[in-house]
Amino acid sequence: MVHLANESSKVSIDKGELVGLLNKGHEFIHQKGSPGWRSSDTEMFPIIGPVNEAEFKVQTPRGKAIQDQHGLLRELDYELISKTSTSAFFRKKYEAGTLVKNSKFPKKSTEEWLSWPYNFEFEKSFELKEKDLEVTFKITGEPGMPFMLGYHPAFKLYVENPIISSKQKKISLAEVLEVGGRAFQVENCESITLSDKRNITIETEGFGQFMCWTEVTNMICIEPISFYPYSVKQDELREGFQLIKEGSKALFKVRLKPD
Repeated sequence: MVHLANESSKVSIDKGELVGLLNKGHEFIHQKGSPGWRSSDTEMFPIIGPVNEAEFKVQTPRGKAIQDQHGLLRELDYELISKTSTSAFFRKKYEAGTLVKNSKFPKKSTEEWLSWPYNFEFEKSFELKEKDLEVTFKITGEPGMPFMLGYHPAFKLYVENPIISSKQKKISLAEVLEVGGRAFQVENCESITLSDKRNITIETEGFGQFMCWTEVTNMICIEPISFYPYSVKQDELREGFQLIKEGSKALFKVRLKPD
């Protein structure tokens, strides 16, 4: 377990997963073991969304890749590269074609092994600043590699009727629950505020939109995404890909700002 701290906040990170953001005695992150979800954060990469209706295959320029819901990155382990009292840097590496055991098999998937036809490195860093926690994602891959990225943090809820608000709209917990597994889309949006017992704002760079998901009333996932997967059929997910450019790295940021 990695711990970061400053005068107002304490952050807990378990093998690259954000499991605690305690600010002035208030815990903002959904706790493992509580109803709703078995995790507290994860990344969705190199695809977002389900693929069961497409026989767990995603079309790429190098042929079809075997993927499960939200991609294979979550099945890989982070390596801690460095840390200080207020920062931590983690990395995952993948070699093209390597078979990765699917934790959803056999209960929730017919595919025992997942794979991707490109090499990539995925870096996740945390920096605890005076007023926020900044989470940075850097993707280094082969030129032309297609990808989507989503960040999937879960926030603990304390009041009966919290509000999720952007500049364009206000969303109730009931509206998110009603949408169900598809997740509630918030288009053309780089910042959302969750108004609960305490407020927290999720500011982003590079993603462009959010989706919100929960099936319980004690937590909600507010997820920055590069593409909303339910806007196309599962066998058309390739329409949501971005491409790694020659000599460049894809960079995305999320700032969690307690109020």
